[in-house]
Amino acid sequence: MPKRNGTSVTSLTLATISTWRYKMDYFGTVRARCSIRAFQTKPVEEEKILRIIETVNLAPSAGDLQAYEMVVIKDRERKSELARDAFGQSFIAEAPVCLVFLTCPERSARKYGQRGSELYSIQDATIATTYAMLAATALGLASTWVGAFDTDAVAKTVEAPEGRRPIAILPIGYAADCPQVTPRRSIKEIVHSETLGKPYSFSFTDQSYQRPIWKPSP
Repeated sequence: MPKRNGTSVTSLTLATISTWRYKMDYFGTVRARCSIRAFQTKPVEEEKILRIIETVNLAPSAGDLQAYEMVVIKDRERKSELARDAFGQSFIAEAPVCLVFLTCPERSARKYGQRGSELYSIQDATIATTYAMLAATALGLASTWVGAFDTDAVAKTVEAPEGRRPIAILPIGYAADCPQVTPRRSIKEIVHSETLGKPYSFSFTDQSYQRPIWKPSP
């Protein structure tokens, strides 16, 4: 029987969900998340890894099919292989833990056909990766999303069967640096009203969300 904070959960009620939401600070987690590529040697506690797994398991997916899989990698040699697979991104090997997310296209295809295998399974895996990344942040850990890698090489490193496609590598650990705040595109360029080309009327409700505006290099 599933439990939350020692209390058995047999069904979800609006009151229960509201209580959970009141206790957490999602927006603070979003503000705190940043891409970290330098990690301390301090190991990640197993309890925190389990919390991340629990969180990923609750991520939404097309048809609730969870057309993805996740590999937890702690072995130093295998992490070094992943770093080589990712074109020499050495911080992958330095992270105490790496999560590799893969699609399960056939699982989604059984219900949704080609769109399920070519799109929904990828969406499922990327949503799961995002949930893991935010959970890590909420637990005081650092991470960065790695998408630059040799797909076939990563599949071989994690011994994935044919058809499983690696989508993301997520190195996780305790941060060894504090990166500068990165700029963002103007929201007027990104968010549109009704159709593309007409900016949505927007102003910040919380100034802590503001970032420098990205400008192209001269």
